[in-house]
Order: sequence, then C-alpha cells, then structure tokens
Amino acid sequence: RRFQWMIELILLVNRQGKVRLAKWYKPYKRKEKLRIIREIGTSVIKREKQKLCNFIEWKDKLIVFKRYASLFFVAVVERKDNELLTLEVIHHYVETLDGYFGNVCELDIIFNFHKAYFILDELVIAGQLQETSKRKVIQACHAQDLLMEEGKDGKKDDKNSI
Repeated sequence: RRFQWMIELILLVNRQGKVRLAKWYKPYKRKEKLRIIREIGTSVIKREKQKLCNFIEWKDKLIVFKRYASLFFVAVVERKDNELLTLEVIHHYVETLDGYFGNVCELDIIFNFHKAYFILDELVIAGQLQETSKRKVIQACHAQDLLMEEGKDGKKDDKNSI
C-alpha cells in the first residue's frame, strides 16, 4: 500500500485575517470555502498570539501553519498525515518565493499574486509535492517572464505595423 499524503488547502493570511492567497485541492461550495477560511484564519491568529505550537486539530483535519513576517502560511491535511512534512513543504514554498522575489513580503504577494500562484503550482500539483528543486522552479518562473516579455514585444510590433 502506497503512502498517500495530500494537502487539501493552502492559505496565506495576514495578521488581520485577510486572505492573500487561497489554493484549494478539494472541491467545496463557495459558501463553505468562506466559512472554512474564516474559521481557520481566526484559529491560526489566536493560536499564534498564545505562543502555542503550529499544529491545530480541526474537525477531522490538521491545520499546519507557520508565520513568516506578517503572513501566516497555512496548509490543511488529514490528521494521519505527517505534520512535519507539511511544515517542510510550507518552508520550501517560502524559500522559493524568497529566491524569486528576493526577500518576499506581503506586498510582493499582493501585487504579483499570479507569480505566487505560478510558483505554488510548480511545487504542488493536486495536493502533492511535485518539485523539490527551488532552482528548477525559479528557472521556470524566469522562463515564463521571458515569454511574457516576448508576448508584449510582439504585440507592440503588431500595432506599429498597422
């Protein structure tokens, strides 16, 4: 029997409870998503203020979180899953964001949310860690940046030729 470890949800929440990024790996209705985000956000913020551990048993799930600067990086997994592995995936994501943005902050996530999602999609697919090399993920991001620039340059040339 294979070990099945899956992240169900990844959230980036600031200290005021505003969601900066939400990636769902299981389908939920919109109303249920809002309720889950509210419950998890308040639980994590309260827990951190009390200086307790970074794992919360919530319903039949496990909330794993880590605060970096003003953002909480939160992952929801099954209770039987390895919380330290989940914490390591969160840290890997933060290090990759740091490598791309150079000391990532909340404003980087706000103004470049598409890049934050792209990096997350390069690391985690369907709730499973897919890429462990930060270098390869950052190279893929730079390659995408080049394609975006080429696309912008191509559109400018098309407008000038008309």
